[in-house]
Amino acid sequence: MDIIKELKKHNVLGRSGSCFPAHLKWQQVKSAKAAKKYIICNGSEGELKSFKDEYILENYSEYVVEGIKQALKAIPNSSAFIYLKKDYYKKFKKRLKKHIKSSPIKLVKKRGGYLGGEETVICEVLEDRRPEPRIKPPYPSYYGAFGLPTLVNNVETFYVAGKIAKKEYENEKFFSVSGDVKNKGVFKLDKCSTVKQILKQTDNYPVFDFFVQSGGGAMGEILLPRELNKQVEGIGCVVVFDKEKTDPFKLMKEWTFFFLQGNCDKCTPCREGIYRIDEMINKNNLDKKTLDDIYFVLEKTSFCPLGKNAYKPFKTLIKKVIK
Repeated sequence: MDIIKELKKHNVLGRSGSCFPAHLKWQQVKSAKAAKKYIICNGSEGELKSFKDEYILENYSEYVVEGIKQALKAIPNSSAFIYLKKDYYKKFKKRLKKHIKSSPIKLVKKRGGYLGGEETVICEVLEDRRPEPRIKPPYPSYYGAFGLPTLVNNVETFYVAGKIAKKEYENEKFFSVSGDVKNKGVFKLDKCSTVKQILKQTDNYPVFDFFVQSGGGAMGEILLPRELNKQVEGIGCVVVFDKEKTDPFKLMKEWTFFFLQGNCDKCTPCREGIYRIDEMINKNNLDKKTLDDIYFVLEKTSFCPLGKNAYKPFKTLIKKVIK
């Protein structure tokens, strides 16, 4: 089986949030000229309200490892790492090693906070450097761990590759559903499911006035009930909020705390921009002109995806819920 062709045939997009076509990334690493190459399975899962990778590792770890083995076959002269959040390392180490057997796959503990899961930060950690993001380009596919071509994909992406290899893939995607719902959990549904379909199929569609945060955990956009016919992008998070019971300022404080704790302090736009948003929230004074300026600077000048996307929940919550 040519796994790269199969990834293309099934239109598999990366499941870490960037939604980059998996076959292109695999082909880039395969085609890169180097005597040695690396494969990284990213199991850092640091986003708020996201727990689907933990669910996959607990219930389908054999498919994840099979997907990594397929990458090892497709990319000559390669070895692999499974990069795991510390509690995942402790919880799944024995299970993963049972499936790894003699394959050149090593387990590594995550370092750093949320940003410790960014692909170039992982490369820095493997080199025993400070967990900070690198400038891109060059991308890890060409210059990754130890300066060599490196394939970095999420746990779920390797799960999909493993399912395809075993001819069992059915266009499924895992969604983390939480918040003010009856049935919190991870659900395996069609990858093209809309927010509305997910809530209805999991018996979680609210009977009260609500709004939803969809996509990327804390970085997901806010959607109103009339907007739920959109597919869930990013890491597949769906968080429901009871509009009457939710204090939007407390919610935004939760986000700013997460971002301030998770950023690396390397770039001024992210560090100062989120601090200024937090400052306005604390004063209960949302100057929309100033906020628009901060959103623009965060998106256009931040060093890594955290800063570039951190503005989205604030912008959409303030526009749609606080007004």
